[in-house]
Amino acid sequence: MTSPTGRTNPIRVLIIDDSALMRQLLTELLSRDSGLEVVGCAPDPLVARDKIKQLHPDVLTLDVEMPRMDGLTFLENLMRLHPMPVVMVSSLTERGAEVTLQALELGAVDFVTKPKLDVAQGMAAYADQLIAKIRMAAGARIRHRQATGAAAPAVPRRRVGTFSTTERIIAIGASTGGTEAIREVLEQMPADAPAVLIVQHIPALFSRPFAERMNRHSAMAVCQAEDGQQVVPGHVYIAPGDHHLTLVRNGARYVCRLSQDTPENRHRPSVDVLFRSVAQQAGANAVGAILTGMGEDGARGLLLLRQAGAPTLAQDEASCVVWGMPGTAVRLGGAQEILPLQDIAGRLLALAAQGDSGGSRIAAAGR
Repeated sequence: MTSPTGRTNPIRVLIIDDSALMRQLLTELLSRDSGLEVVGCAPDPLVARDKIKQLHPDVLTLDVEMPRMDGLTFLENLMRLHPMPVVMVSSLTERGAEVTLQALELGAVDFVTKPKLDVAQGMAAYADQLIAKIRMAAGARIRHRQATGAAAPAVPRRRVGTFSTTERIIAIGASTGGTEAIREVLEQMPADAPAVLIVQHIPALFSRPFAERMNRHSAMAVCQAEDGQQVVPGHVYIAPGDHHLTLVRNGARYVCRLSQDTPENRHRPSVDVLFRSVAQQAGANAVGAILTGMGEDGARGLLLLRQAGAPTLAQDEASCVVWGMPGTAVRLGGAQEILPLQDIAGRLLALAAQGDSGGSRIAAAGR
């Protein structure tokens, strides 16, 4: 039987976790799926290193905090010497969030979070998500960066101009692989670029550390969006986990609106919810982009943006970790242009400059 990834053989999984209980639970959960085969377990990275050589797994699940060698050090070495798909199994804590974001920067494909309370019951509830992410990881394109071990340098900020409703709004949506794709886009944005609204599928406890991390990588001021917050040029607003982010007009101003309405496409925040609001409120004054991600959230919203007169972009398949969301947007006709990741920021700036009174300033800053 052929799996959704096109494979005829089961995906071989190696579980790396120092907890015997977690190893047992993960083995039981993954063994429920006939398309997965747990070929082994390891209590720490040193044992895992030998088992990778012996068992040739297709995907690893990797805990963060382990004896003898922490998960990040192991992951960095693995991606340098033997790159392969890794799904992090991390703690739902502030420390877990920061370390998981570092792991994604080092090349992990995705992550799932351990439940805080009843681990056995909680992991059973996460079974479908865990299986889906391992299946996706088996077919993902591995993107990794070599860590320098140094903190990201502070980016000097320039004073931004006064708010004007003629300024463009840039809306971006992403999921799997998106934390690093967003970083690459924001690194290329000048301090006086148009306002950017972003939905990245991420747990509630992870979204603020993610925003803070992006702020260190961008000349723009990046924050986790707040309800009623004014949307102004030179700023990036990232949807909080477990909250939809929408754009609304309040007189002459645009503001952020947050809600905990029903998840859409099984997600809250949802890219479709953001894009739909931007299409309604900003229309042709917006520019939309959909980046790497599993599933189809945002594809219909991008089509609505295009129908409203907004230029729209999709990341191309070759540069995506997973071409689910952009691929669906392309198939639906929502994407006017398909570009590699490294060209997305420049094109967003160019499109935002078209017909805008501040266009020459933005285009010059983006060169």
